Amino acid sequence: MARLTAFIVLIIPGIAAALGIKLMRDALFGVLFSPFPYIWLQFAAGFLLLAAGIGFFAGFLFRRDQRKGRIPKKKP
Repeated sequence: MARLTAFIVLIIPGIAAALGIKLMRDALFGVLFSPFPYIWLQFAAGFLLLAAGIGFFAGFLFRRDQRKGRIPKKKP
């Protein structure tokens, strides 16, 4: 059950990162979606989604490895 929960938690940022890549690609090719009035705004939103998705995924893996003892914890 814990693995299923972890999988579900990681699906949402993965979808956000994929959407970010799609928005940036479409902005580079000049395809503008309706919620964005400018191409550069669409690209910026895509970049933020991509960075947030990858950052969440990396932080999740980092904390998991810290708890399992693969990465030493920092001392205060």
